[in-house]
Amino acid sequence: MEDKRTIIYETAKEFFSLKGFKDTNISEITKKAGMAVGTFYNYYPSKEKLFMDIFLEENVKLKNSCFQSLDLKQNPMAVVQQMLKLNMEGIRANPILREWYNKGVFEKLQQTYREENGIEAVDFLYDSFLDLVTLWQAQGKMRKDIDRKMIMMIFAAIINVDTHKEEIGIEYFPELLVYMTELIMKSLMDCSE
Repeated sequence: MEDKRTIIYETAKEFFSLKGFKDTNISEITKKAGMAVGTFYNYYPSKEKLFMDIFLEENVKLKNSCFQSLDLKQNPMAVVQQMLKLNMEGIRANPILREWYNKGVFEKLQQTYREENGIEAVDFLYDSFLDLVTLWQAQGKMRKDIDRKMIMMIFAAIINVDTHKEEIGIEYFPELLVYMTELIMKSLMDCSE
């Protein structure tokens, strides 16, 4: 018999994909899963936590798919721009990932994200990108005067700036990320330092 946690997870993923976060409720998840609402709370403390688990899994799948599609022979600017483009296309195509940009729910989701995951949420590609940054530095394509781990934290800051989109102005996203990334990458590639 399939694990109850897995049944809840898969059923919720289906509902979140079809109806979105806000219009999905725990009772319909558990009803379709064939269990009591109380059983849900044995496995997940909240709908938000369950959604974030699903969101993060979908995000990891997308990022891995994007990374596998990158042409790493290009210059660093082109690689990072390609990653951003693939990522945005993937988000637009995935109803669960699109919820991150749903103004009606993102504040609640972002709070859960920060509490549950923090910087660890971007660690799934850390080693692959760290190796890439190291290679670019060795090839003279990226500044060596900035520690490679600091460069990774700069990338993490770019990724996490969208958690402040309401404060900055949601109407500027995702274009702000494109411009910000371009400016940062130009600085990181200026090897005359």
